Amino acid sequence: MAELRIYNSLTRQKEIFTPLVPGHVGMYVCGPTVSGESHLGHARPYITFDVVYRYFQTLGYKVRYVRNITDAGHFEEEGRDATDKIAEKAKLEQLEPMELVHKYTRLFHWAMEQFNTLPPSVEPTATGHIVEQIGMIEQLIKAGYAYEVQGSVYFDVKKYASSHDYGKLSGRVIDELLTTTRELEGQEEKKDRTDFALWKAAAPEHIMRWQSPWGVGYPGWHIECSAMATKYLGKQFDIHGGGMDLLFPHHESEIAQSTICNHQAPVRYWMHNNMITINGRKMGKSYNNVIRLTELFSGSHPLLDKPYHPMTVRFFILQTHYSGTLDFSNEALQAAEKGLKRLWEAYQKIQKIDAAQKSRSNDPGTPGTDGADAALTQTVHRLLDELPEFMNDDFSTAKVLANFFELVPVINAIYDGHTPAGALSVSTLQRMQQEMTHWLETILGLQGMEEGGHDKLEHVMQLLIDIRKEARNRKDFVTSDKIRDRLLTVGIQVKDEKGGEMTWRID
Repeated sequence: MAELRIYNSLTRQKEIFTPLVPGHVGMYVCGPTVSGESHLGHARPYITFDVVYRYFQTLGYKVRYVRNITDAGHFEEEGRDATDKIAEKAKLEQLEPMELVHKYTRLFHWAMEQFNTLPPSVEPTATGHIVEQIGMIEQLIKAGYAYEVQGSVYFDVKKYASSHDYGKLSGRVIDELLTTTRELEGQEEKKDRTDFALWKAAAPEHIMRWQSPWGVGYPGWHIECSAMATKYLGKQFDIHGGGMDLLFPHHESEIAQSTICNHQAPVRYWMHNNMITINGRKMGKSYNNVIRLTELFSGSHPLLDKPYHPMTVRFFILQTHYSGTLDFSNEALQAAEKGLKRLWEAYQKIQKIDAAQKSRSNDPGTPGTDGADAALTQTVHRLLDELPEFMNDDFSTAKVLANFFELVPVINAIYDGHTPAGALSVSTLQRMQQEMTHWLETILGLQGMEEGGHDKLEHVMQLLIDIRKEARNRKDFVTSDKIRDRLLTVGIQVKDEKGGEMTWRID
């Protein structure tokens, strides 16, 4: 078997994967900021790295997969003020910050379950690791790479860049950053515009706040991941993953902080998935094209023609290499839906063919004997043999699926009787069945769209009812009516009962 090669964003080339500790893999993936509901853009990294996680396990590695929850801080340095997303959303929804965090963390977990992603080995939260973050900040100050101003602490980027290769990961040059960074209100306390916050002093009205050596405040976004990755994976670990949008400033900042604190580069292989666009346009609130996962599953977004099953979305994402741009559209989703249905029907047929063929008593398993078609047998084995080669070439799920689609007509022809049942030996048929189970279910994490359908529908409907109740409580009757009307178009009737309760039934 070929050695596993991973495209390393840091070196910009594919490299043979060699773990720090033989037989073990340490992997950190930046998790969601739970200030709101997860959207379509969140689906790609977590499905991508779920497959990476699964594949390493099938290769026999013991994997520690760490994916954090950002439940504090993550303020926007490029905004008018340094605003804590969690605190601001909590005020908007009139919830306690931890109540809001719990609500959206639960919703995120639910969505990941629908996509059949495996839970990470460790899922630390930023609020649960304030002590570790303060400890790293103290180290950075002591080393001379951070400074305190009026209760806030900043990382000295220019000093770091004078002796380290700052910008290597993202391709940014420090001199360019100095000339292109905007002058922002409230940033004058920094030594330099490129410096980023490690800790922010909390104003009296700020909800989320902790005591620190510099006064009451809350952590910066970048320090959270450095602290949690170091705690659970050590000073250096194998793989750090995330979306390309995190290359700068987040991952570049992580490298700088961790390198100073731990006296070595923190990550050996950086992996970044590309973005999802919608009808050729970047997804963003300003374009009104952000599709939340509940809207995707229910079809309640105006850009959607119908609801889409979570497996359709997973399959759609895996049909393109993780590093390529993925353009989302109704047409693309509908094509993926048909493709997955066709592939899964063939998968079910091969199991039935295999069972029927087992009744044949004479099966030497040698191509070209007992009526077996030598050329067809050779083609089948070639297509199956190529699967690990593709996956070992930087996790090329698209090529794996392409080979399975070449097997679909072979399976259909045998099942329908157009190709003699004996054209493939029992051992070849059994290998096809076993390989399809191994690759489609175990590694790619796919499931039939009908599996667990009723239970999933129950969960989806309860979620939609909860969202509709919240909308009505806010007197947002436009959203409430839209959910009801869109469900009606797919044959689901929601009825408002006395006392604010809601019931539903399939017409």
